[in-house]
Amino acid sequence: MDSLLALVADPAAWAALVTLIVMEVVLGIDNLIFISILSNRLPEAHRARTQRIGLLLALVMRLVLLSTIAWIAKLTSVAFELFGHGFSWRDLILVAGGLFLVWKATSEIRQHVTADDEAAASVSSTVPLSVAAAIGQIIVLDLVFSVDSIITAVGMTEHLPIMFAAVIVSIMVMLFAAPPLARFIDRNPTIVMLALSFLLVIGVTLIADGFGSHVPKAYIYAAMAFSAFVESMNMLARRAKRQRAASRP
Repeated sequence: MDSLLALVADPAAWAALVTLIVMEVVLGIDNLIFISILSNRLPEAHRARTQRIGLLLALVMRLVLLSTIAWIAKLTSVAFELFGHGFSWRDLILVAGGLFLVWKATSEIRQHVTADDEAAASVSSTVPLSVAAAIGQIIVLDLVFSVDSIITAVGMTEHLPIMFAAVIVSIMVMLFAAPPLARFIDRNPTIVMLALSFLLVIGVTLIADGFGSHVPKAYIYAAMAFSAFVESMNMLARRAKRQRAASRP
């Protein structure tokens, strides 16, 4: 109890908490996009519940991983060598998750590209997905993103209460952000393709990271932000064009 009171009174602890919350939210964007796209494949009545289940599972996984700090530390140690390169269990998890994400994003892109028209290209009109299958795929990616997130958090602070608080707050933020993000993605087919491209890039990055070629996340998120800005300008241009066409006699 005294240690908790000391943390509450420590400005450095609050600074670490805010930094960690921001980092967890940013790192959770990939997971949030994946859950939004996957839930939009379900009937509308099941979407919100699936999003909540997916994010709550992510919360449970991260809290469980935080309670096993000693085991998490062992994940970064070399487990075996192949072709002169040492692989840890974290590397294997990242490679497996990256391959899954590349496969999933590629298959979703193929479905949208082969759609007959723009209406058919919306997420909700693609091949239906069961709730169990959606939750199963969410669990796989939750595990990958959780391991990466927790290892990063462990490297930023040594105080477990700060890590627990940051994880809980970040998941709560994503719970509020998930429904509007999913609706926005579902209503805009071009945004769907952009989001799937993001997931494809993230998958390739996870694979590269697993093989020891670390790509700074700041570069990836900067590229994603620029692409989103360009697409938002295109959306505004298309809306203005429709308004001009509607105002003509």
